[in-house]
Amino acid sequence: MLKKYYHYFFLLTLAVIVFYSSDFKVIIAGIAIFLVGMIFMEDGFKLFSGGVLERALHVSTDTVPKAVAIGIIATSIVQSSSLISIIIISFLSAELITLSGAIGVIFGSNIGSTTTAWIISSLGLEIDIATYAMPMIIFGAVFVFSDTKSYQGVGKILLGLGFVFLGIDYMKDGFEVLQGRFDLSKYALEGYLGVLVYISFGLIATVIMQSSAATMALIITALATNQIIFVNALELAIGANVGTTITAILGAISSNANGKRVALAHFIFNFTAAVVAVVFLYQLMDFTTFLASKIGIADHDYGMKLALFHTVFNTMGVLIISPFTKKFVKYLEMLFIEVNLYALKPLYLDNVVINVPDAAIESIKKETIHLYDSAIEAISHSMFLHRHAFIKNPDLVGAVKNSDMSIDADISKFYTDKVKTLYGEIIHYATLSQENMNEENQNRVYDLKLASREIVEAMKNMRDLQRNIFYYSKSKNSYIKEEYNNLRVYIAKTIDTIEKLKEHVDDLDVITSIELLKEGIKGLDSIKNSRIDTLIRENKIDSKMATSLINDSAFAYDVSQKLIQVATTLWIKDKDIRTLGVQK
Repeated sequence: MLKKYYHYFFLLTLAVIVFYSSDFKVIIAGIAIFLVGMIFMEDGFKLFSGGVLERALHVSTDTVPKAVAIGIIATSIVQSSSLISIIIISFLSAELITLSGAIGVIFGSNIGSTTTAWIISSLGLEIDIATYAMPMIIFGAVFVFSDTKSYQGVGKILLGLGFVFLGIDYMKDGFEVLQGRFDLSKYALEGYLGVLVYISFGLIATVIMQSSAATMALIITALATNQIIFVNALELAIGANVGTTITAILGAISSNANGKRVALAHFIFNFTAAVVAVVFLYQLMDFTTFLASKIGIADHDYGMKLALFHTVFNTMGVLIISPFTKKFVKYLEMLFIEVNLYALKPLYLDNVVINVPDAAIESIKKETIHLYDSAIEAISHSMFLHRHAFIKNPDLVGAVKNSDMSIDADISKFYTDKVKTLYGEIIHYATLSQENMNEENQNRVYDLKLASREIVEAMKNMRDLQRNIFYYSKSKNSYIKEEYNNLRVYIAKTIDTIEKLKEHVDDLDVITSIELLKEGIKGLDSIKNSRIDTLIRENKIDSKMATSLINDSAFAYDVSQKLIQVATTLWIKDKDIRTLGVQK
């Protein structure tokens, strides 16, 4: 409720400023155009990269130094630390990268984000940037209407750059007009009161605009038109750095545990760097001035010196904190612990992931495995078995036949109360994720949806089978009792074999195990099974027993077949080998 009123108050304040202050209206319009440009650039890189950016981040985060490097490079290219953060959080949620790798990318992203200040200070304020903005917007608009996604991506990137340049030009013009009426530099604050006030301004501006890049553009244009003094600009930059983490924290509130950990890591890193920068502010300012003189930055070029300070300040933070990454990770892993693994609530279906195809597919796959593991527990209990009693047991047949039949498991209730809900969540999430995917990725998601359905269908078959297993296990007829034990053995062997093949790295080993398993369960095909015919002819079972056994053999065969189909989809990585396994 309060949030809604704050929103209304902000809109009312903005309306008053825009309609009653022509001086500030131009600056605010520049900020708005700049932010629109940043949004276009983010969308453009998502379309243009075709997954290259995601794959680069995936394979380059196995060590912290590599993660930091890829964070710097990726953010420098796409000019959006928020886009990199979204991809990293999505990969971490899908367990495609480690927490230490994600933190390393966040460290690097902070350094990479400083390139925005370099571009604005070196290019945006020295030339008539609006001259370059117009052609970019024109050609960008042409490309956006293309049928090809990569061309649409190029179009949005050009539109984004054009609007960013145009926004900077508006901000610069606004401050120049304002300079003729007011001299804001007269209100400059030095000392630690100034530090506190201007850091707060930088933080608040970034939270409001949801973009540290926009805040930096505003600071640099104000500095270039002498509306603020250099030391206050440094303080605003520190505040912007802290402010950008608040947006990540707000975005992570509804995220899963890993999303919250990354957001907290981002905040701790930026806050620690800010504290160090404040304590040594004047020493860092002197060092920046010294370094600027050594690399050819003019003494009066405060915009470039601010960009240099921004880079020095963030690099310093990485150098201070990165040696403690392992301890940092251990601390974060103790926070936001996911409890009750078998509550059958989604563990991996994070909405942050849904627009990143590779990560979305991995999330759906892991959630389907979660569904499978929970279903296997229920299926085992429906056969009056505990998984630990027969999985990887060299005497599986003995474990099944000597099992305690007193397990109380209502598979129908388990399905209705738990599995059905999780299945629905997977299908809903998978369907939404397919909207942003190419045909190949859509087909992979379709296969995973089918696998989820097969898991559910296997449980439904076990629901029908459970009653007769219990009934005939207590029968005085040793033949029918033996046959129902055999059904349990076949299904248990299927589950056991699938558990073992999970450990195989080679897809060919997996497909070989699956083919052998398919051969092994053919004994459950009641039509081809002459043993049942023999039992009937020799009067060892009556007609009612025979009918039940034929039907239940078919159920058991179907359960095993469905579990094998699921295993093929989930644990064979190669698309061609997986397709071969499905066809057979």
